[in-house]
Amino acid sequence: MNSVTFQKDLVNMQDELFRFAYKLTANRDEADDLLQETSLKALDNEDKYAPDTNFKGWMYTIMRNIFINNYRKLVREQTFVDQTDNLYHLSLPQDSGFESTESSYDTKEMRRVVNALPKEYREPFSLHVSGFKYREIAERLNLPLGTVKSRIFFTRKKLQTELKDFI
Repeated sequence: MNSVTFQKDLVNMQDELFRFAYKLTANRDEADDLLQETSLKALDNEDKYAPDTNFKGWMYTIMRNIFINNYRKLVREQTFVDQTDNLYHLSLPQDSGFESTESSYDTKEMRRVVNALPKEYREPFSLHVSGFKYREIAERLNLPLGTVKSRIFFTRKKLQTELKDFI
């Protein structure tokens, strides 16, 4: 298979690969990232593809392996290993389910700062904190995606500045 045919086959598979990526991730943005990473890896390893073999299977295998590796990396990064003397962090009492006075005060301060912001910054940030994705916020507020991201970023920076004594 020559390079032109390889690239043509890769382009023709993009929709199918995106559907597979979406099945794996259940998130449109993550599926886009996975598709892009898979395509790049395939192009980088074009010389390793054996002509007259199952191209589709080869691409699915690359995508699946990238997904698994990314998942394992994420799990590793989120794993906390207590390496303190006497396992200090593991010996701390677990949350009782009730908010402490300090965290309640921090929450009130955060609300005060966010509520003091203009509406165009407060709304996207509140939706983001409520669990909405950037794209959903953009559609809901009828704003460009970049505007939503920058307003949320600005609000985070403002919170960090205003609450630096609490962090």
